[in-house]
Amino acid sequence: MLRSMFSGVSGLRSHQTMMDVVGNNIANVNTTGYKSSSVVFADTLSQLTKAAGAPTNSSGGTNPSQVGLGVRVNAITQNMTQGSAQATGKSTDLMLQGEGMFAVQQGEGTFYSRNGSFTLDANGSIVTNDGGYVMGWKADAQGAINTNAQIGKLVIPSDAVMPAVATTSSTLKGNIDRTFKTPTAVPTADPTLPGTAPAGTTKVPGTVVTTAVNAYDAQGILTKYTVTFTNTVFHTPASGATPDKYQPSNDWKMVVTDANGTVVPSTTTAGSAGTATATDQALSFDPSGTSVDAAHKKVFVAAPGSPAGRELTIDLSALTAYVGSSGASNINPSTDGAPIGTLTSYAFGTDGVITGNYSNGYKQTLGQIAIASFNNVAGLRKEGNSLYSVSTNSGNPVYGIAGQAGRGGLLAGSLEMSNVDLSAEFTSLILAQRGFQANSKVITSSDEILQDLVNLKR
Repeated sequence: MLRSMFSGVSGLRSHQTMMDVVGNNIANVNTTGYKSSSVVFADTLSQLTKAAGAPTNSSGGTNPSQVGLGVRVNAITQNMTQGSAQATGKSTDLMLQGEGMFAVQQGEGTFYSRNGSFTLDANGSIVTNDGGYVMGWKADAQGAINTNAQIGKLVIPSDAVMPAVATTSSTLKGNIDRTFKTPTAVPTADPTLPGTAPAGTTKVPGTVVTTAVNAYDAQGILTKYTVTFTNTVFHTPASGATPDKYQPSNDWKMVVTDANGTVVPSTTTAGSAGTATATDQALSFDPSGTSVDAAHKKVFVAAPGSPAGRELTIDLSALTAYVGSSGASNINPSTDGAPIGTLTSYAFGTDGVITGNYSNGYKQTLGQIAIASFNNVAGLRKEGNSLYSVSTNSGNPVYGIAGQAGRGGLLAGSLEMSNVDLSAEFTSLILAQRGFQANSKVITSSDEILQDLVNLKR
């Protein structure tokens, strides 16, 4: 009787532990990044009442007879499966879609978490809601990241400044239309225009197309260039009853001037713009106007600022000279380079890279969040506040990039919900309750039998 009573007591204790685990899961049903636990039972040692018998020539073998001594909690395991996504719209909220853990520094220790509810402190550090520092790799001044380096605190300083980027090239895309409207007065002849005038004609300026090119020096100082294209028109003077005739050509003069109207030297030889003396360039398009001559695919212009001799490349390879209403003049210049920029916003990529957007229109990498992986993630020890620490059976953390080597990718603006399945937990709750009741019935039944034995003396 005592043996069954003690078995019932062990059952009460084990099912009480199961109730504690299930209750904790239900309590954390809305805890960000929470991983549910479950109880695994195992029987305790059994008392041998009859040993097993080996078979003989005259009789078969017999199995041992054993009476169990109760139940115990064999393990409380963690379910590390993925939780559902909850959109928050907050840029610093991050969710891991797959394996891995965020690394968080608190005090002198490093902990790990699936809770990606982060924010910025007064110094621009990325921190948890409890003030733990989120760990990763910082970018250098050029925006490069060394993921083989030791991880450290990640900072997004609001006063971050990007140095000026000197302009080195500009591309002119679009069309310059040579369509010529007969003037009321004869234009002044211009012998500096390119092209060979047929006998009896003079060269006069035709269509003029201008566009602006902005160039920055190494200090971010802006110089505005004006690029002017003038078409060569061959003029045949009026003779008697024959009016003046004008014949647009495929030749254009290109002149670059600064903000003061001063002509800037240009050349078709790279590296010589700083010492060039030519003041204009003679362009020639093919008869269809599809492309400029090979020598003028790129024109090199003396660029502003230091060092002396720095040049600006103007790419004309995408420029056309189509004729007619469908080929109206329209040039769209694009240049590199930028003035000094201040940080205006930032964003997290799926690989954990933090990209800063600057007021000068440029972007630069600020850092990258490190993701820790473990050989046995379920072996981590819970430390409270949604944090885990390394145990002797979890293995050491291996830091890497989100989305690589089995690690999950990051989703910004979302958080991972708990993976608690309420339907399963309520079922476990019923099982724990019924198990507890059944074991309590064993104890009361054993007590009644013992009472009957006591009453036999009377």
